Amino acid sequence: MKKESKNTDLFDPRTTIMDSSSASDVNNRSNTDGDFGFAFNDSNFSDRILKIEIMASGLSDGGSKSDGEGGTCTSLADWARNRKRRREDIKKDQTKNNSATEFSLGGDEQILNLNVNDVPDLDGVAYDNQDEEAVAMIEESHSGDEAVPSNDSSWSMDCSTVLRVKTMHISSPILAAKSPFFYKLFSNGMRESEQRHVTLRINASEEAALMDLLNFMYSNTLSVTTATGLLDVLMAADKFEVASCMRYCSRLLRNMPMTPDSALLYLELPSSVLMAEAVQPLTDAAKQYLAARYKDVTKFSEEVLNLPLAGLEAVLSSDDLQVASEDAVYDFVLKWAKMHYPKIEDRREVLGSRLGRLIRFPYMTCRKLKKVLTCNDFDHDLTSKVVLEALFFKAEAPHRQRTLAAEESAVTNRRFVERAYKYRPVKVVEFELPRQQCVVYLDLKREECVNLFPSGRVYSQAFHLGGQGFFLSAHCNMDQQSSFHCFGLFLGMQEKGSVSFAVDYEFAARSKPSEEYVSKYKGNYTFTGGKAVGYRNLFAIPWTNFMADDSVYFINGILHLRAELTIKH
Repeated sequence: MKKESKNTDLFDPRTTIMDSSSASDVNNRSNTDGDFGFAFNDSNFSDRILKIEIMASGLSDGGSKSDGEGGTCTSLADWARNRKRRREDIKKDQTKNNSATEFSLGGDEQILNLNVNDVPDLDGVAYDNQDEEAVAMIEESHSGDEAVPSNDSSWSMDCSTVLRVKTMHISSPILAAKSPFFYKLFSNGMRESEQRHVTLRINASEEAALMDLLNFMYSNTLSVTTATGLLDVLMAADKFEVASCMRYCSRLLRNMPMTPDSALLYLELPSSVLMAEAVQPLTDAAKQYLAARYKDVTKFSEEVLNLPLAGLEAVLSSDDLQVASEDAVYDFVLKWAKMHYPKIEDRREVLGSRLGRLIRFPYMTCRKLKKVLTCNDFDHDLTSKVVLEALFFKAEAPHRQRTLAAEESAVTNRRFVERAYKYRPVKVVEFELPRQQCVVYLDLKREECVNLFPSGRVYSQAFHLGGQGFFLSAHCNMDQQSSFHCFGLFLGMQEKGSVSFAVDYEFAARSKPSEEYVSKYKGNYTFTGGKAVGYRNLFAIPWTNFMADDSVYFINGILHLRAELTIKH
């Protein structure tokens, strides 16, 4: 039979090796297959004694009821505050005491001072083994509770006090099969006939979670049903490396209704938990929830500005972010960073290492990229790199841009992937001589055009000529006789003072079979702020013909438009 890795949960349904029975037999097996609940704390099926010392450690016992029944954690917010307080208090105690996390009490006992709340690195824990003769096994009732004399110095730990001791009968094969932690503990040179006793020290707030975890290792089920209780068990399972329990808790939490508070809490779990494969689906669901909830950043700007770093990262990672342009994303990130990191050094650090990679600089306008180069909130070496990369991307041919975006789709920052901007990106070529002129290229997907019917419109990002801002807008509207819908294209000037501008303009579009740009409309207009001019039926055909499957204007699903503007002197 294939030898199992010691890091494998031997009783996890995902890794259990099935026998040669038919698929129907496997499907008809009882849900209790692999359930050893009958052996939990039963001396008849146990080979060792586990003592659990519950320590006061100067902390309130209010959190000992991790499922919320009789405890103080009635909400996820309470849970998060209490966990943070506990970690801070324990850190202070450890700094003050500077005591070891492990010691032995002679004979055959091992005492491990393990604190689930403090999230230590268990890979480095060594186990002290004694080769002395084992003492007689202590016979205990199934309740396993015993009082400990307060004047017994061997049970004290600096400022901590042992509140009580739980003694349980355990099966080392079952625990070792479920947990690499227990596997290493039981196989670390101990002789099977010796060292029958193992002692764990925990805080009172961790008692319920540890008992639930031990029960799960036998029965594959949990009694807790609240989010706070499941989170406590999840933390305990992480520390004792019970991957199957982590997956179980993660699945139950994922099936509960998500809220902004719970989503943020899942994202801010200790890094050792976040890195675990078992919890990744939960953190992914939290990110998706936040991205969907705050999809319209403009509508929820105040809420998004108050999000912690992990929450903002989840929002900015979305391709479906509804923003005017990537320029707006850049401005928003700077505003958030200045609010949360008033010190310039801290701000540069978070922008350089975390948030800067989520800004899609290749889709920012050239005017904004110039401002990026002079922004003191970013490291100058970083801004030079991202701006240069953005300019090279803009200079690429459209097919090469699509290739880069496709290659980037599997990468976290997705800097070459275009979002669903309110204002569509354009490519602009500017000329100063012999006349001030610019050529603007606007591409629209077929789906975007479909969404314009019956009276929609889509705007381009702003572009500049002669110091004035202009934009293109594509419309679905009725022709002048109101007999049918058609596609229209317009040119507008952004309002800026009372200046007037005389401009010659020409609209063109690629069409089959040549796939070259063909002029569709020429005109001239003297612009004032807020005015627009164009042609209501650019292609001189009804909307249905324009959108037909055999339309000559869609090439590989893209409508390619061009506008040429020249200032009249």
